Amino acid sequence: MLTASPPKLRGHLTRWLFEISPGVYVGKVSARVRELLWQQVLENIGKGRAVMVHPANNEQGLDFRVRGQEWEPVDYEGLKLIMRPNSNKQQLNRQDNLERNERSKSKADIQRKKTGWSKVSRYRRYAR
Repeated sequence: MLTASPPKLRGHLTRWLFEISPGVYVGKVSARVRELLWQQVLENIGKGRAVMVHPANNEQGLDFRVRGQEWEPVDYEGLKLIMRPNSNKQQLNRQDNLERNERSKSKADIQRKKTGWSKVSRYRRYAR
């Protein structure tokens, strides 16, 4: 998917892929061609934005690449997710307050937390 891309790049991509909507290209190409197309996108995108999604042999079944986006791909326990930039001042203040509260907790408060078996696991363990 391309946004604010030069006509040269759009024309190059239509040689290999179908343009099903303005800026949206689909097709089945080999990994080598996909890499070459992504290199062309990186070289010619300028100030525009690009997103490439392709099949991959992982738990999600896909992988993606982005260029010129504010949202960043992040690996979270083996899953690739998108992290949005947080510009909301209220939410930033809440996060700061939570961090301060976590730091101010005493060790006694942390040790008082109830640990052990949940009700369900107790039932399963002793019901057999």
